[in-house]
Amino acid sequence: MYLVMVLGNLLIILVVSSDSYLHTPMYLFLSILSLYDIYFTSTMVPKMIVDMCPSEIELKNLTLATEFQLMSLSEDPDLQPILLGLFLSMYLVTVLGNLLIILAVSSDSHLHTPMYFFLSNLSLADIGVISTTVPKMLVNIRTHSRAISYVGCLTQMSFILIFGCMDDMLLTVMAYDWYVAICHPLQYSIIMNPHLCVFLVLMSLLFSLLESQIHNLIALYFTYFKDKEISNFFCQPSQVLSLVCFDTFTKNTVMYIVGAIYGFLPVLGIFSSYYKIVSSILRIPSSGGKYKAFSTCGSHLSVVCLFYGTAIGVYLASAVSHSPRKTTVFSVMYTVVTPMLNPFIYSLRNKDIKTSLKKLWSRST
Repeated sequence: MYLVMVLGNLLIILVVSSDSYLHTPMYLFLSILSLYDIYFTSTMVPKMIVDMCPSEIELKNLTLATEFQLMSLSEDPDLQPILLGLFLSMYLVTVLGNLLIILAVSSDSHLHTPMYFFLSNLSLADIGVISTTVPKMLVNIRTHSRAISYVGCLTQMSFILIFGCMDDMLLTVMAYDWYVAICHPLQYSIIMNPHLCVFLVLMSLLFSLLESQIHNLIALYFTYFKDKEISNFFCQPSQVLSLVCFDTFTKNTVMYIVGAIYGFLPVLGIFSSYYKIVSSILRIPSSGGKYKAFSTCGSHLSVVCLFYGTAIGVYLASAVSHSPRKTTVFSVMYTVVTPMLNPFIYSLRNKDIKTSLKKLWSRST
């Protein structure tokens, strides 16, 4: 019943937000009511489900959680300074690159469009993703420690879910923006009005908060864990929840269904948008027009492939190969490399961003 309720209300919100004909006060209030129903039910039902599960747990092999031990990238002491310098450099490049995009978009009135509004929010989410994981890793390398407190781990897990899901949702929203721009160019300014853009970003944030809460509700009700060792350099949600002393079938069912909702629906939205985009482009008679239309959404498509490619790699490495090292490699790609490359992908292929950055540089000099 809980999952049907969440899925049903999410579908209502998705339908209202994606159809411009439903952008009326009545459907706005309906979507807000659906969101409230999800939040209200999510504060009670998960706890009730936990209380209904068997409470007699063998404690002799369990550990009271006060802290966890994260996996180090390398045990070789000679590599620690190299890793420290490498990841510090990547972190600074990522933050600086994404901040430059946000600054370029906010300072140039020509970039005050839906596409660049979503891009600046994506850059903000990328800063959040890398700032949630890398600073703690750098501290652990510097202090030769692998420990993270129980509260710190849950906090890190919460923020990585929020910012990671924001990335996911914003990529879906940007795909819809491209669909409207290419398939309905004459109605673009009417459909993608400022109110809808702000609404889509707020919905993305609220969905992200909801996903984070669902995962945390499972972990927060348990202080005993099967092990303290987390097979990653940060508190990856699936790794933490795998240590929770909870009925395995129920836990996996909840995780897979939540993952399907927050993973499958965005992918379905992106696929649907690009299917309509490609169908519309193929009807263009000239090859030059087709190339120009395809090249306009090339940056977004590259980021989508990079994001989901590394995310699938993390899942397969942890679920199929059971290799902690492979999981760590894909996690680095997902949480460090992807946010670092996104600004370069958008700036190198986008004349407007490059022009705005040149203007900023000329003003500063």
